[in-house]
Amino acid sequence: MKVLYISYDGMTDPLGQSQVIPYLKGLSAMGHHISILSCEKKLRFEQEGVEIKNLLLQNNIQWFPIFYTPSPPVLSTLKDVWNLKKKSREICVQEAIEIVHCRSYISALIGQGLKNELNLRFVFDMRGFWADERVDGNIWNLKNPIFSMIYNYFKRKEKEFLKNADAVISLTNNAKVEIHSWKGFQQVPITVIPCCADLEFFSYRNVNQQEVKQLRTALGLKQDDFVISYLGSLGTWYMLNEMLDFFKVLQANKPQSKFLFITADEPELVQRAAVLKEINANDIIVKRAKRNEVPIYCSLSSISLFFILPKYSKKASSPTKMGELMSLGIPIICNGNVGDVAEILNDGGVGAVINNFTPSDYLKAVRLIPSLLEKPPEQNHQVAQKYYSLKEGVIKYNKVYQTVAIRGDKDGGE
Repeated sequence: MKVLYISYDGMTDPLGQSQVIPYLKGLSAMGHHISILSCEKKLRFEQEGVEIKNLLLQNNIQWFPIFYTPSPPVLSTLKDVWNLKKKSREICVQEAIEIVHCRSYISALIGQGLKNELNLRFVFDMRGFWADERVDGNIWNLKNPIFSMIYNYFKRKEKEFLKNADAVISLTNNAKVEIHSWKGFQQVPITVIPCCADLEFFSYRNVNQQEVKQLRTALGLKQDDFVISYLGSLGTWYMLNEMLDFFKVLQANKPQSKFLFITADEPELVQRAAVLKEINANDIIVKRAKRNEVPIYCSLSSISLFFILPKYSKKASSPTKMGELMSLGIPIICNGNVGDVAEILNDGGVGAVINNFTPSDYLKAVRLIPSLLEKPPEQNHQVAQKYYSLKEGVIKYNKVYQTVAIRGDKDGGE
C-alpha cells in the first residue's frame, strides 16, 4: 500500500524517533511504500535532520518535513494546519497515496479532509483523548472562552474522526471500552496497539554487567545501596511530590535506599522538591542519559517507580517506559487508573499497583518488593513481549492496512 503518515510531532523529536519511525521501518520492510509528513522544530531539525533523513532513506521511506510554528498560540496551529493541508494534498497526488495514516487529532483534521476530497482510506491513530488531555493537564483553561470553544470543537471532531475513519488505533483497551460505551459508537472498528518498545535494545540479556558495576562506582553507589529509579521527563503528568513521599516510606524500611532519576530535566527541579520533603540530598541522584545509555542506567536499579495523575484522559495513556523497564527485567511500582497499567502488571505479577497516595498504601507496596525481586528477569521480559513487542505492533498495523485496503476495494466496486 502507498501510505502517507501525517504527524504534528517531529521525526527529530525523541517521540518521533521512539514511537513513529520504528513502526514505519517495520511496515516499509513488509513492502508498504511509506511517506512521512511531519512538523519539525527548527533547532532539532538543524541538529538531527540529516541523520534522520539518511535513516529513513536507508529504509525506503520518503520524508517531507515542514517547520513547526511555535507562536502565537492558536494562530500558530492554524498556520501549521494550513501548511499540512497544502503539502499533504500535493504528496497524495504526486505519490498516488491510498491510505492516509494520521497521528492524533491535528493530523486527523487533514486526513478526514483528504478522505472526503480524494477518496482515500483514513486511519485515525488517536493516541489518546487529546482534547481532554489538554484540559486535564491545565493547558486549556475552560474558563477562558477561547479554550472552551477550541475544546468543544475538538470533542465534536473526535466523534467525526471515530465515525468516519476506516480504522481507529487506540493505545489501551481501557479507552476502547470507554469509546464503545458511548451511544452510537459501539461498532467503531478499534485496534489496540500500545506504545511498544524495542525489546532487543531494552533487554536485560544485552546489558553489560561490568559496565553497570563501573557506572555504579562512578556514581558513588555503595554495594549495599538499594536503588530505585524514575525514567523519563517530569512535568504535567508525573507526580514528583508523591514519588518522593513513597521514597521516604521506602527509606524508613530500607535506610540504604537511593533514588535515581534518569531524566533530561534540570536536576534542581528534583533537588528542590527533595529538600522540601526533608530528604538527604546525597540520597537523590539525577542524571541525563543518551538513548544508548538508558538500559545501563536503568539497570542500576532494583525497582522502578512512576506515578501519573489519574485523570479521565489517562484512560487512553500507555507509558512508553513500561515495556522498556519490564524488558530490562525491572519490576515496576505505579498507580492504577492509568490506561491498562494495572491490568498488565497484575496479569504478569511483575509489579505493584498503588490505588491511593497514602503512607499506608506506599508501605503495602514496599512490603511487596522482596517478592517482586524473587522473580527472575526473564519473567518480566516475557510480560514485555506479551504486551509491548514492537514486532507485534508492526504486525497489527500491517493487518489494519490490509483490512482498510480490502474495505476500500469493496466500497470502490459498489
